[in-house]
Amino acid sequence: MNRVPQVAAGDLRRQRTAIRNVLHEGIARLETAHVPSAGLAAELLLMHATGRNRTWLYAHPEEEVGGEARERFLVLVARRAEGTPTQYLAGHQEFWGLEFEVTPDVLIPRPETEHVVEVALARFRDRWSDLKNTQLRIADIGTGSGCLAVALANELPNARFVATDISLAALSVARRNAARHGVASRVEFVECNLLDTTAREFGAHDIQLFDLIVSNPPYVARDDAATLPREVRDHEPHVALFAGESGLDFYAPLVNAAETLLVTGGALVVELGYNSAKFVRALLSTVSWRDVRVADDLAGMARVASAVRAGGEP
Repeated sequence: MNRVPQVAAGDLRRQRTAIRNVLHEGIARLETAHVPSAGLAAELLLMHATGRNRTWLYAHPEEEVGGEARERFLVLVARRAEGTPTQYLAGHQEFWGLEFEVTPDVLIPRPETEHVVEVALARFRDRWSDLKNTQLRIADIGTGSGCLAVALANELPNARFVATDISLAALSVARRNAARHGVASRVEFVECNLLDTTAREFGAHDIQLFDLIVSNPPYVARDDAATLPREVRDHEPHVALFAGESGLDFYAPLVNAAETLLVTGGALVVELGYNSAKFVRALLSTVSWRDVRVADDLAGMARVASAVRAGGEP
């Protein structure tokens, strides 16, 4: 009588399986759990588990994956199937062509937020022809992972930055991202709400500090929490997501802070939440602001509002 051999746990870890088969196994498990973009998620998690890039994986489909790497991969797949975002499991996300560390302490940078960088650079080009050699002061309010500050610092080598957040844990992530991309010496990270600490430090006589203020603020309505994907609702930091019952609570304080802290002719550039464009445009329709613009994203939704502090050239 033939018996099926028993395999000890240690032997299982030593077993090796072809990359193609391991990847297909992960995709099948994620599809069974109805995970969106299951193929991409499985690829990213396998890259993380094996320490290989996508090009290598697809160039070596028959290469064997050791049992320990396969086990790591399947643990990650199981966590993704339970709702943990792929970016938190892999520990990084690309933004503006740069790789950023992400942890559950920070929002995952979205491609839509890149429009904030685009609009900010366009505003500077309106005013200065030689951005690379212009000394600028820029604030990033609610910096999170630091993606806006670091992306702009990468584009503007003579600019200096203040990046604020109310979360010390988020600021730690942002500091590491600034160091990763070689801009840490030009970014000051400050724990505070809005720019309150900066204003107090410099005093009322000298608080017009910045040529640009950017922000991707919290803008999700508490009433909409149940409609969010579970990956967002259950895993991303609520302090960076929600802004009151309507999702609009952050905009008025942000505009007020910018009105105080921008130099004449400086610009405010802020990401918009769903149906917030009309509200934010109204906030900027005062004598303190001019040249108010709203830019759409690639889906045609109002994504970024910007305006110039009145009293100078754009």
